[in-house]
Amino acid sequence: MMRLSQLCATSSSVPANRHPRGRVPRISRGPFSFPRYTRTMPVVALTGGVGAGKSTVTEVLASCGAHIIDADALARKAVAPGSAGLERIRERFGSSVFGPDGALDRSALGALVFGDPSARADLNAIVHPIVHELYDAALQEAQRTDPNALVIYDVPLLAEARSPSEFDLVVVVHTPAEERVSRLVHFRGLDPEAAQARVNSQASDEQRLALADVVLDSSRSIEDTRAAGRELCEELERAWPDRLDTVARSFPRKAS
Repeated sequence: MMRLSQLCATSSSVPANRHPRGRVPRISRGPFSFPRYTRTMPVVALTGGVGAGKSTVTEVLASCGAHIIDADALARKAVAPGSAGLERIRERFGSSVFGPDGALDRSALGALVFGDPSARADLNAIVHPIVHELYDAALQEAQRTDPNALVIYDVPLLAEARSPSEFDLVVVVHTPAEERVSRLVHFRGLDPEAAQARVNSQASDEQRLALADVVLDSSRSIEDTRAAGRELCEELERAWPDRLDTVARSFPRKAS
């Protein structure tokens, strides 16, 4: 099933250069402006283009005991049945993007917004502010229950919808776009045109890599990607919470 977060955002919002990051605490703002709370614990952003293998790395980090905040789960919650977000989508896009049972038809919504930048911008304006609020609530809960937790924000659309200055470390799981298109065709059953459109709807490799502190090469086998995820976990545990700037030394930027 198509993830709602994959429908949102466009690469036109990607900053040309990466933003300098300070240390916590901070009040952070992304491209969408709304009140934020001040956080007092580090957060690592984990991102990657569709088909890159980010979910594999997330699974490894979770198995190591990291606290994962999942942007896709927040996006689903933002448009859950009965939510204000779902009603706003109905008002903007009509009944054609809903199934007979009243649930959101993500495939129909995707077909509509992938080819229409204006529609995609409208969807962004509905979903992203709600996701930001849910993220803040999830982070506050993590801070309350385990203030020493290694917190990972699994966020596919970091380049499109957030600012890297919000995070203490940005990890990009990277496989070149051509290989990601091939994976979508062979492993997810998309036709080549649909796979290319999905990849093109997100930030380019260059735009995403420009935001990275750490590049995790996921272009080889899934076993290699898992091994890289375990290495990342070890380095994060070693550096947590106040030496995260040393993690990049273990991951030379050689991913192609």
